[in-house]
Amino acid sequence: MPEASGKIFEFKDESYIKPDFLERFEFKAEEYIKIETSEFSAVCPFSGLPDIGKLIIEYFPDGGFCVELKSLKYYLTSFRNVGIYQEAATKRIYDDLKKLLETERLKVTLIYNIRGGINTLTSMGKL
Repeated sequence: MPEASGKIFEFKDESYIKPDFLERFEFKAEEYIKIETSEFSAVCPFSGLPDIGKLIIEYFPDGGFCVELKSLKYYLTSFRNVGIYQEAATKRIYDDLKKLLETERLKVTLIYNIRGGINTLTSMGKL
């Protein structure tokens, strides 16, 4: 846990991410679905400071399923106090949604707020 001025920033490990919060419903179509939020947050395991960014989820429900949005919100909230590197957060969301949706046409992109003059964008998958 990072320490500053004798104080310790405490955060959780990845076991606190809750993929079991995710729910799906049947929906097989050729429609393209795009979900965005600018309120994704996790904790940098190096500094203990929050990483906040825009999350974009794009997919085709050709696996026959859509993600239920309230369940997605609860799942994403489970990242809030977890120490996870930005690239690993993108991969974890991608892997959990790919398993849930049973589709190969899924793309997850995280665009983190600029911190220390560095802009970070991570993306996994393809449409």
